[in-house]
Amino acid sequence: MLRAVHFIAAVLALLGVAGVHAQNLTYRCVDPGGRSTYTNVKEEMAGKKCTVVSREVSVVPAQQIAQPAKTASGAAKAAGERVDTNTQRSRDDTRRKILQEELDAAEKRLAESRQKLADQEVIRSGEERLIPQKALDRIKPYREEVERQEQNVASLKRELSNLR
Repeated sequence: MLRAVHFIAAVLALLGVAGVHAQNLTYRCVDPGGRSTYTNVKEEMAGKKCTVVSREVSVVPAQQIAQPAKTASGAAKAAGERVDTNTQRSRDDTRRKILQEELDAAEKRLAESRQKLADQEVIRSGEERLIPQKALDRIKPYREEVERQEQNVASLKRELSNLR
């Protein structure tokens, strides 16, 4: 008797799981205009050609891309169109000015980093005289900073040389 109750409970549980699975089916529906939508609601499928999707589907709505506003002077043009010469020259001049300011600041930071490295190279404790590797380990971050600043200066100079 107890086995029969367990058997009936197991069968009912399996039927319940199958019913839940059937409710979780996702359908791809194509409306008369040819636009695809995904749904699991039967009422939304009316009048559409629907097929069962066999894998999971992400249904996050796409973000709208904001279109740039057109100005009266025509400075903001559609993609692919050229801007007038004066506008481009102004943009190039502004970019050149900004890059030059960044280069000046980077060269100043490079000089400061080199000075800090030179100050650290002069300092040698008694232990560092006996074990030169300790001095090298202490100076390593200063050398890396100088290298990083040198790379920044080189990149900015390269950017400036690429301008027309």
